[in-house]
Amino acid sequence: MRFYNTLSITQKQIVWAWAFLALPVLFYVVIRFYPTANAFVLSFQEWNLLGDRKFVGLENYAKLFGDPVFWKVFKNTFMYLILGTPVSLVLSFIIAYHLDKVRFMHGTIRALYFLPFMTSAVAMAWVWRWFYQPVPIGVFNNFLASFGIGQIEFLSSTTNALPSVLACAVWAGLGFQVIIFMAGLRAIPQSYYEAARIDGVSTWTVLTEITIPLLKPTIVFLVVFSSIGFLRIFDQVFNMTTNNPGGPLNSTKPLVLLIYDTAFNGFNMGYAAAQTVVLFTILLVVSLIQLRLLKDS
Repeated sequence: MRFYNTLSITQKQIVWAWAFLALPVLFYVVIRFYPTANAFVLSFQEWNLLGDRKFVGLENYAKLFGDPVFWKVFKNTFMYLILGTPVSLVLSFIIAYHLDKVRFMHGTIRALYFLPFMTSAVAMAWVWRWFYQPVPIGVFNNFLASFGIGQIEFLSSTTNALPSVLACAVWAGLGFQVIIFMAGLRAIPQSYYEAARIDGVSTWTVLTEITIPLLKPTIVFLVVFSSIGFLRIFDQVFNMTTNNPGGPLNSTKPLVLLIYDTAFNGFNMGYAAAQTVVLFTILLVVSLIQLRLLKDS
């Protein structure tokens, strides 16, 4: 108490600030860092949820990197990232750019675009699964049949399954990206556009020299956010291929679904933890690289 009395008013304010922050900080550390640390430790152990943990060193990682299924899943995960991120960003920017110029029913249209993002991912996945069914159930195949085009095996083909699942994932996140892009467009001062209009600058030049450069912070955020989302894709894959999780010959299985299968179907928690550590490392490295490249460009 004597020590407290010797403190200045500013120092006392700091003490009280940390006193009130102590509980939420402790709670955050416990629920965030303890599970992460435990996963790292568990990745060097063997455990089936029931028996005692057994230390096996790097055995789980050696098994992982020698597993052909892991490398297939690793490739799928990056296919979701490499295809999904640019496609979703380009589509959402085009929509936001033109929607920003719309005045009639602007709020209603914007809400309709945002609605899928607010809808349950499980419900959306099952609706899209219904769209992809063969004739006479599937909407897409019925539409193709009306033009005399043969039906397409969307979810049961090793070639078409991944793009079919990816289309649902892109559509699900499109509304959020549109709203963020529109917020970025609204934040650009109109004086730039007025000056360009007076100088007779073309629309394309305005887009490439004013709009896109000034949207750089928005683009950086959406690239990182979207990349993390596609690297962690699970709901759409699991629900759209529920009869055969991961699609035919694991053609759509991402790393998160592999972790789920290993942990809760194979009950190999140590091996699943090693896969989780690999996923965490991928997310960290990809995010850091994107931040560095986009900030330096």
